[in-house]
Amino acid sequence: MSDSVSRATDFGFRRVPLEDKQALVDDVFHSVAHRYDLMNDLMSGGLHRAWKSALITTLNPPKDDRTFALLDVAGGTGDIAFRALDAGGPGTHVTVVDINGDMLALGRRRAEQAGFADAVTFAQGNAEALPVAGNAFDAVTIAFGIRNVPRIDAALAEAFRTLRIGGRFLCLEFSKVDFPGLDVLYDTYSFNIIPAIGRVVAGNAEAYRYLVESIRRFPPPETFAEMIRAAGFRRVTYQRMSGGVVALHSGWRL
Repeated sequence: MSDSVSRATDFGFRRVPLEDKQALVDDVFHSVAHRYDLMNDLMSGGLHRAWKSALITTLNPPKDDRTFALLDVAGGTGDIAFRALDAGGPGTHVTVVDINGDMLALGRRRAEQAGFADAVTFAQGNAEALPVAGNAFDAVTIAFGIRNVPRIDAALAEAFRTLRIGGRFLCLEFSKVDFPGLDVLYDTYSFNIIPAIGRVVAGNAEAYRYLVESIRRFPPPETFAEMIRAAGFRRVTYQRMSGGVVALHSGWRL
């Protein structure tokens, strides 16, 4: 096998050199950052809010003044961070790492407006080489971001590195529909309606066509659970939601 073939990866339904994927993903999110959260509402019919609430309920940050350090990866707009701060007590602090500067700028503005500026830190960085210390966090979360990482195994290894012993990794990601009949409707909606919404609202149909394709390329839940185990996590579980549209994965550093 040639090096060019061995280092190829998926970018939606295209095969691209592994080293090119991050820049292509960056271009997608730079182009849609200004409408990203609105598009999440429109694409999911608001369901993404329930999915994220399930993540925060599972995270269960302490509500008293105990120190709780959360690392949220690929969460530049602050959506997960702010939910965690709302749910947790005064000892909760969130570090948000995102590779996209436009998303981070939006998150910082929102943190100021919400009064969270002192409780959340925003840092630009790659999920495959997180710019944070090891053994420093009680939990690591990533919501709808890991499928865009070129080297998922490297991102999982980094999440493991940054967790303290006894810390938890939670990953919310689109998955494989497992409800008979829903899969056909879901595909019709995904490949026809979502890019059209993206064209009207965000001015970029191709970005949302990529996002739909990236969902289809992401491994099914049990395969992804094995990848989490291979990174060193134990007590790995997953929960399908909304007929398998999304899955919430959990693993512990023990």
